[in-house]
Parts: sequence; C-alpha cells; structure tokens
Amino acid sequence: MAAGTGDAPPAGAGSAPPASAVPGPGTATGPGAGTSAGTGPGMGSGTGSGTGTGMGPGMGSGTGTGLGTGTGAVRVRAVGAPRAWLRLLGSEVGLTFRRPRNIAMLSVLALVPVLIGVALRTFGGQGEGDDGPSIFGQVTGNGLFLTFAAFSVLVQLLLPVAVAVVAGDSIAGEAGIGTLRYLLAAPAGRSRLLAVKYANAVVFCLAAVTSIALSALITGLLLFPAGPITLLSGGTVPLLDGILRIGLVVLYVTAGMAALAAVALALSTLTEVAVGAIASTVVFVIVAQVLGVVPQLAGLQPYLLSRWWSGFDGVLRDPVATGDMGQGLLVFAAYAVVFGSLAWARFTGKDVTC
Repeated sequence: MAAGTGDAPPAGAGSAPPASAVPGPGTATGPGAGTSAGTGPGMGSGTGSGTGTGMGPGMGSGTGTGLGTGTGAVRVRAVGAPRAWLRLLGSEVGLTFRRPRNIAMLSVLALVPVLIGVALRTFGGQGEGDDGPSIFGQVTGNGLFLTFAAFSVLVQLLLPVAVAVVAGDSIAGEAGIGTLRYLLAAPAGRSRLLAVKYANAVVFCLAAVTSIALSALITGLLLFPAGPITLLSGGTVPLLDGILRIGLVVLYVTAGMAALAAVALALSTLTEVAVGAIASTVVFVIVAQVLGVVPQLAGLQPYLLSRWWSGFDGVLRDPVATGDMGQGLLVFAAYAVVFGSLAWARFTGKDVTC
C-alpha cells in the first residue's frame, strides 16, 4: 500500500505524525487536510487517515491506513475469447471423434458406397430404358458417378440418423450423465457452450459427408473407368471439372445436414434424455419425407427440409442449377437460424439441476 509522509491536522488543531514508509505508494484521505508523497516499487491509491502518493515500476494493491488499488508495468496475460472458444471446440471435437459409437457410424457411412459399387460391378447398372434413377445407369460408364449415387441413397435416412445421434446427444447427453452443470460452472458461458456444441455437430457433418465422398470416389475409380463426365442434361465436362463438382456436392450436403443438426440441438435442449432427442429428430425426418410425397401437400413441400437434400443433382446440369441449389441453401439457413434461436432461448433460460 501507500507510503509517504504527510501533515494532516486532526479535527481541530495539531499535526499528525509522519506516516511510515511502506514498499508501495498510495494516497489516503483523513478527517484533516494534508498531503504527502512517497516512493516505492509499486503504485496504488487508498483512503485512510492520511494522504500519500507514489509511483514505481510495479503494480499492486493493499490495505494499510487506507484501501488501495494500482496498476503498473506487470502485464497479466489473458487468453482471448476466440482462442478460448477454439480450445473448447477442439476439446469437444476430440471427444466426438474418439467415441467408438461415432467412429462406427462413420465407418458404416464409408462402407455403403463400397457396397453399392460392388453391387453395380457384379450385377451391372440400370440401362436408359429402366425405371430406376438414371444416375445409377451412369456409374458403370464413369466411376465418378458413384459419388452422386451414394449420396442419393444416404441423404434419405442413414446420414440424417448419424447427424441426429451426434447433435441430439450434445446437450441432453451431458445433462443425462450429470456433466452439464459442471460445464456451466466454467466461465465459458451458456451461449458460448451452445455455439461450441453446434459447431462440433457441423464438423461431424462435414466429416461424415467427406468420408462418403472419398469412399465413393476411390471405389468408383478402382471398379469403373473414369473420364469426362456426361451430365444428366446431356453435356460433357472434363474429369477435373467433375471432381470440382463433387466438392460442391460435399459442401451442399454438409449445409443440409447442418440445418438438421440445428433441429436436433433444439430438441436436445428440451430433454435430459439423449435417446428422446435423437428419436424425435429421426421422427422429424421421417414425417418430413412422408409429407414430401403427398401430392395434396404440394404447397407445403418447398418448406420441408428433406425436400432439398437431394438438390445436389443440380451440379449435374450444364450450366449448374444455381437457382434451385441457392433456394435449397436459403431453406437450410432458415432452419438453422430458427431452430438455433429456439435452442439458444431454451438453453440460456434453462434451470439445470443435473
């Protein structure tokens, strides 16, 4: 605290004895008027029976004849908010990809394109006159089409289920095992924790979609010939252009799954049972798909999330169907914003007891 000497007469006449020198400066005020100055290795201010000021190269606070605080050259290193957020996200992502359940789901997703490729190689693809999707008929002629065929199968249910498991377990799973209250006790804050949980789900979506694309691409190149791609619209693009279009498919499907992750996250904040949140998300997907095939509900179908998951086939047009794909991205963004806001409103006001 402060050190110095001062002449401060008490409430009438007389003078106060000099204040003793203490390592560190300060100021103090008493019932009389008087000032004094002192020097020391710190700097501070205080209130008490005397007055003293001082400066030094350090920083300190203390209590003596008065209460003092100070600042100096010693810098307190603080971790920035973005860096702390990234550290928390890295920890969450590491936990997610170390869980055997999630590793098993990624393995199954990567295995499906292999099974499709082996089946098409063994039994042949569908011809142009068949009723099946024309995209499967193109696989035997060009292995790159196996990627599009695999996505057309997996986006209907298996990929959404994997996303629902991870996102639906994010909040409800922590509450169910009793670790959520400990996470909230940390200085991260509820909003930041919720953002980390959603970002982790999006990272899983990207990893799942990328694993499907790589598995299908490698399998297609090994089992079938590769070359310029004949698009569904009749045009032909070079091999490199076809690979770039596969990259667009990966980003588009990831955006669609990220929108579903927002739905699962919102449902996860409503319960402390992870299975309930996961099952509710799967039911949401199934109901949306059923509504999407009812002709009488044609006016509702453009607003259904699952309606736009297969819109990635716009990259197989020449030019790319940016209008349809852009509308799908707008629907994905709307779902993410609406259900993300619901999750935030629920989670920030939730009374966590376990």
